[in-house]
Amino acid sequence: MLAAAALAVAPELIRGSSCGHDFDVHLVSWLDCANAWRHGILYPHWTPSPNYAAGEPRFVFYPPLTWMAGAALGLVLGWQLAPIVFTFLVLGATGLATRALALTVLEEGAATLAGCASIFSGFTLFTAYERTAFPEFMGGVWLPLLLLFALRERRPTEGVLSRALDGSAFPLAVVLGASWLSNAPLGVIASYLLAAVALVAALLRRSWAPVIRAVLASVLGLGATAFYWIPAKLEQRWVDIRQATEDPGYNFENNWAFARHLDPRLLLHDVVLNQVSWISVTMIAVALASAIVCRRRGVFAGRAESRVWWMVFAGIPLVVLFVLFPVSRPLWSLPEWKFLQYPWRWMEAVEAPMAILLARAVWPAGKIAKRIVAGVCAAAFLGATVYASMNYFQACWTEDTVASVVASYRAGAGFEGMNEYEPPNSELEGIATGLPDACLVSDAKTVLGKPGEDGANPAWGAQDGSCIAAFSWRGGQDTNPEHRTMSATAGQSGFLVLRLLSYPSWDVRVNGKRATSLPRRADGLIAVPVERGPVQLTVDWTTPDDVWISRWLSLAGLIALLAVALLERGDERTQLS
Repeated sequence: MLAAAALAVAPELIRGSSCGHDFDVHLVSWLDCANAWRHGILYPHWTPSPNYAAGEPRFVFYPPLTWMAGAALGLVLGWQLAPIVFTFLVLGATGLATRALALTVLEEGAATLAGCASIFSGFTLFTAYERTAFPEFMGGVWLPLLLLFALRERRPTEGVLSRALDGSAFPLAVVLGASWLSNAPLGVIASYLLAAVALVAALLRRSWAPVIRAVLASVLGLGATAFYWIPAKLEQRWVDIRQATEDPGYNFENNWAFARHLDPRLLLHDVVLNQVSWISVTMIAVALASAIVCRRRGVFAGRAESRVWWMVFAGIPLVVLFVLFPVSRPLWSLPEWKFLQYPWRWMEAVEAPMAILLARAVWPAGKIAKRIVAGVCAAAFLGATVYASMNYFQACWTEDTVASVVASYRAGAGFEGMNEYEPPNSELEGIATGLPDACLVSDAKTVLGKPGEDGANPAWGAQDGSCIAAFSWRGGQDTNPEHRTMSATAGQSGFLVLRLLSYPSWDVRVNGKRATSLPRRADGLIAVPVERGPVQLTVDWTTPDDVWISRWLSLAGLIALLAVALLERGDERTQLS
């Protein structure tokens, strides 16, 4: 598996990181997380670099597992290697997870082939290179394990509760929780996939055990991860989260397979959509053709327990094929489905079943034939790597290379933000680049900076006269991102416009007195009224009640999760004795 992962990541070892669609966003998140750790903030909430250093609450809404892992890799290995090593580790884990699932129905050689096939599948390489969607990438790891623990039946002759608590409920809860902590759309996919698989297994086995296990794992997994998803859900009212689903490129109705649009804003979007549509239907066609071969080989007519696995593997590609097209529109009214944005995200669930069906279809009985198949597949995997390097790999513009992004980060100029995290009724496009940390103005609504060209953000310069005076945070660029202080002398009464996006968790104090009812600006920046004379300004991130409640719920969930783990382990020892 690791050798296969090394081959798949070879283009990045040769050419450097692929600057796919989401590369800069995730790299900046890693840098901001590492910076927060340097200031002693173990779990940061504010991301200070977006919106040209005005920041945004990205860490409140974006699951923490991958941006923390990326930050840790960057601190240990350096930022040039971190994205490549992350890709390698996830590819290797994808293969190992698929192999573990395949071992339930295949011999070792075929299971290893299935693991390799999942690494080199079109959607895996597309996600790795074309999109560099590191959080979404984790679906290749968690979804095979979810299927493994949801379907595994160690005690088919025991009672319903014993079958549900057979050593699988604990790891299933961990996998479901890890899915939510990796990527919110992945969490939605994992939750619905678990529910569907549990119901199918319950019907085929005529037992409530799979459903009981799924419900218990869901309660435990979501309970343990409440520290993330409860604030992310409740605090959506403080940002314009609608843009994550209503912007044309993100709306699921604009992302049906092979869709075409007249809107010029969707021209490049349609190119990528066509590409991923072909990947999707090709993978599903391979899965279904392999399923037909497997049926002729009698895998669906074997033992009842074996049939459950194979029917699930064959059913997932069929259901996902349905989801890719407008005929599935009623399903998209289900809770949270619209946040999947792209129907083809469901291809994460197809990777492992396709790989297992393919491996079973092509794996022969004879020793020499196995070597021939292994050699042919190895050549095919090499070809897939070359194809991905030529068609999916995104060469970096000079300003997008890791070195350039790190240099820009250290210069403190900041980067573009994400529109869904802007304050309601504001426009991030109005935030000027090059702003000082604080700008004294006489009118809170003063427009800062001169209009940019071709829709670009305005650009501020000291010579444009929009600021009466400018001030800096104590500590300069090395200021604590969630605890800031400033000493200034206002030459006149007015407003200090801070290079800081407004968010309810900020506690702003002027000369020790809390500033309330702050005026609203069109660009979403904080404007603080000040009187003439000395000004001691502090801005601190506070912890809302919902965060404290979610942390206590997570603690309770972790205790319950540990209790189930001990119960299952003790029960397993009893069974063995």
